[in-house]
Amino acid sequence: MMKLKLSILDQSLVNKGITASEALHQTVEMARLADHLGYTRFWVSEHHNLAAIAGSAPEILMVKLADATQHIRIGSGGIMLPNHSALKVAENFRLLEALFPGRIDLGIGRAPGGDRVTAYLLNPANDFSEDSYRQQLDYLQLFFSDTAGTEKGQILAIPQAATTPMQWMLSSSGGSSKIAAEYGMGLAVAKFINGNVQPEVVTDYLLHFKPSPLFPVPQAILSIIVLCADTPQKALEMRRVLDYRFIQMERGNFTSLSTYEEIRDYQFSDMELMRIKANAGRVISGTPETVKPQLEKLAADFGVDEIVVTTMADYPERRRSFELLAEAFGLTPRPVTKPA
Repeated sequence: MMKLKLSILDQSLVNKGITASEALHQTVEMARLADHLGYTRFWVSEHHNLAAIAGSAPEILMVKLADATQHIRIGSGGIMLPNHSALKVAENFRLLEALFPGRIDLGIGRAPGGDRVTAYLLNPANDFSEDSYRQQLDYLQLFFSDTAGTEKGQILAIPQAATTPMQWMLSSSGGSSKIAAEYGMGLAVAKFINGNVQPEVVTDYLLHFKPSPLFPVPQAILSIIVLCADTPQKALEMRRVLDYRFIQMERGNFTSLSTYEEIRDYQFSDMELMRIKANAGRVISGTPETVKPQLEKLAADFGVDEIVVTTMADYPERRRSFELLAEAFGLTPRPVTKPA
């Protein structure tokens, strides 16, 4: 069996008892830990109008993360393209690539990262249409290949750099996987969002993939929530907190993650238990001995050699989960000598 690569998606959770500033600094420390432990990439998300998530501008946070690390690839998971100008995205990521050559990933998504009103305020020109999204993707490719132009002349995304950030299309359904194949991008399957996504998404991507300068061959990775703990009891406690969190989110309550002590005695209703079961495919939880074979089977089922893990838990629990996974999968530690 091919050795499985591991990466991390971090959302800068503003958990109870900490500030947004502290949450962002925890993300920096997590990136440094991931760099040391031997993870392949560290991605950060884009969310808006959600006080419990501090990560609203991944392209800015990435500067700090890349500067604080040495080896690991730093990326967006992702930039919600309809919220932005394609030219500005190209310039931001070319600047990142010029500063940190060979270490930048541009993960692209089409969800608003918040509610429709917020999305409109971010980009009043956003009409949420398929045609507009496609046009933005077309422009983005032109800017990265220096072939954009108008009747007034060529438009360049500055700065010019010797290398280009790797582009990944985030997908929780078949539609985006087809777009990734058409544009010759990498595919990042978001099972942590849609637990019912099937391996056919990757199969379809591979079947229709068109080679590009960045991806001469197709490459797919899979992201899922992983809660790994030292003991089965601790894993069960973390899972219960997450299940409660999912229920609250479905009700439109996006407050900070509860503690186990707060919800330990909560009795889920029959309807809530049905929703927990429906969300089960988004999560793998347990000890290293039980989590590792589940992740290996998932990777084999989807035909990927890399899993991106995201962990919705308190900071010490997230750190420990990443440490246990790195040890279980035999990741090779790397020295990180840069100051934080």
